[in-house]
Amino acid sequence: MHEPIEDRAKKVKSILVTLPKPENEKSPYFALAKKYNLKLDFRAFIHVEGIPAREFRKERINLADFTALIFTSKNAVDHFFRICEEMRYDVPADLKYFCLSEAIALYLQKYIQYRKRKIFFGKQTAQDLEDILKKHAKEKFLFPCSNVAGEETQNWLADNGYDFTPAVLFKTVVSDLSDLKEVFYDIIVFFSPSSVQSLFENFPDYEQKDTRIAAFGPGTHQAVLDSGLILDIPAPTPDAPSMTMAIEQYVTQVVK
Repeated sequence: MHEPIEDRAKKVKSILVTLPKPENEKSPYFALAKKYNLKLDFRAFIHVEGIPAREFRKERINLADFTALIFTSKNAVDHFFRICEEMRYDVPADLKYFCLSEAIALYLQKYIQYRKRKIFFGKQTAQDLEDILKKHAKEKFLFPCSNVAGEETQNWLADNGYDFTPAVLFKTVVSDLSDLKEVFYDIIVFFSPSSVQSLFENFPDYEQKDTRIAAFGPGTHQAVLDSGLILDIPAPTPDAPSMTMAIEQYVTQVVK
């Protein structure tokens, strides 16, 4: 039987974020660690590997059949252009790009002349693109994705009658965490169900004990609970729309 969450509210000295270390030192995590004198480590619990062209060909997808792309991540952008290069396919200049966020749209500059292409973007979900997609409903969309592609976007596209084809171009793989076996943190922060899965694939006998679990997003929340862990710090919430805000609120509460 789990102890009540309020009884687990002990002072925080160390945090492990299950993501790669940010390249930008302006990350709010660094500011948080400095403000409260916390030991902060980053470690990707999962990583992405590209599907080779020979494997992609088995999907029998002809890239030339499509008039538009839907990108939900920078990984999808990277691996679409990688597979095009491996297959010696010249990306047409009139191809349309629909991106879930402006950050993904701007990332396209790595591969194409941004101002000379038809690029559209929303705020965060496919629904944000609804008005724009309606104007391009006759397009034939390619949806580059991973082997654990977000069903929400695909379901929305299917429910609204769009002609789209998912193309698995990369896969999410569990990272080797064996060097963390004897390392303990006050808080471990998760951002995806796959990262929670990675914890138990690496350490099948993992026991949470006094470690507080922070998780971002409803899917990650559910994965934490389904694994029998206590979810101490959920985000986003009305008072804490970001993970760092949720952690800071918790840290300030437990020092009282």
